[in-house]
Amino acid sequence: MKAIEVMGVKKSYQMGEVEVKALREATFDVEDGEFVVILGPSGSGKSTLLNIIGGMDTPTIGDVLFFGENISTYNEKALTMYRRHQVGFVFQFYNLMASLTAKENVELATEICDNPLDIDRILSDVGLDDRKDHFPSQMSGGEQQRVAIARAVAKNPRILLCDEPTGALDFETGVSILALLSRINKEYHKTVVVITHNASIAGMADRVITMRSGKIRSNTINENPVSPERIEW
Repeated sequence: MKAIEVMGVKKSYQMGEVEVKALREATFDVEDGEFVVILGPSGSGKSTLLNIIGGMDTPTIGDVLFFGENISTYNEKALTMYRRHQVGFVFQFYNLMASLTAKENVELATEICDNPLDIDRILSDVGLDDRKDHFPSQMSGGEQQRVAIARAVAKNPRILLCDEPTGALDFETGVSILALLSRINKEYHKTVVVITHNASIAGMADRVITMRSGKIRSNTINENPVSPERIEW
């Protein structure tokens, strides 16, 4: 079953007298349950694409279907409900509430959705059993990213969108985060989409989509994904 269908999507911005073409007719599908890496250099359009899939932006032209529903036709209220119930976001810089503990950060996200998962179980699954009562300032970068992942997963979304989730981390911590995302993909049966400029990460994906200058350059199935522990960069 197709989780995402992106069909002829273009996105343009007006900056003064200059029209910036961030996306140029992007077209591809993502199957339900896939681990997808969208790979490209800075400025290639991958963040714009992720924002459109996640309902944080809308295409200038084209359609995006989510399990057959055309979210491109949604009004702002419908997009808010889509983001709230269907999508989990993981960002490069965590975006945690500094005044809340790890558990409270996760609880905050579950209060706005209909069918959340058990918070204590999720925190245990991401390796934070003994850190859930700590504040972000008391945690390492890797631990904060684990909280951010737990927060996204606890909402019980159908898809997890990750924007450079290892970008602010050292190699060893980055690999552990990738391993965690891989485990969530398999054990929780979540479609996971990771955008990155790091070509090494593509080796662990089921599907690799490469971008440059706002265009999809390739969309390939990886027949033999490697475990995150075998990735080096």
